[in-house]
Amino acid sequence: MAAGNGKANGNGERGPARRRFARREDLGLAPREFAALERLSTPQKIQAFLNAIPINHEIGGETVLSVREVLRQRRAHCIEGAMLAACALWVHGEPPLLLDMRAVRDFDHVVALFRRHGRWGAISKTNGIGLRSRDPVYGSLRELAMSYFHEYANGRDHKTLREYSTSFDMRRLDPGDWITSTRNCWAAHDRITELRHYPLISRRQEKLLVKRDAFERKAAKIVEYPRPPKLGIA
Repeated sequence: MAAGNGKANGNGERGPARRRFARREDLGLAPREFAALERLSTPQKIQAFLNAIPINHEIGGETVLSVREVLRQRRAHCIEGAMLAACALWVHGEPPLLLDMRAVRDFDHVVALFRRHGRWGAISKTNGIGLRSRDPVYGSLRELAMSYFHEYANGRDHKTLREYSTSFDMRRLDPGDWITSTRNCWAAHDRITELRHYPLISRRQEKLLVKRDAFERKAAKIVEYPRPPKLGIA
């Protein structure tokens, strides 16, 4: 049976896409890799792990690291951290859901979703202060996405967040496409960023937006992991 197809095998068992708790053999991870995810038993522990590893500055070029590669390299940017968070949630019986937020003249931001008492929260890997995690207090995905609106700005100080996606269950993808791959996971990236998106503001509202002021620009320069200096040529 191909991994991730969710159909019953000859023993009547369901494939990994239909299981609430992901098993190590479902994911294709080594014992040490799976044990690392088992230790991340709550959204708070997952977030603490992501905060503790450096941001992926993509010094050698753009990447979409798999869960395996994030665990091995100990670095991640937003979608890479979100995929690891989703996988850890799945290991502990929670659906591995991702949300994409789309911006204009700026980068998208991807977070992992979780729910507590009917409210949405987000696990987020970011280098600045504005796009970090969210507590599970939001009544809808739109409400959660809007909580990122004010701080979501580009280098020219324009507020750029415009759309949010439907939630995407990563069990719809083969684990080899996002968990165990040793290559960049562009197929998983494209599947997430090409989801149906919904507008957060209207064109009329867009005309009312105010650019960040000097104090906000100063605050936005605070990063957790500064970009390393360029290496000199020997």
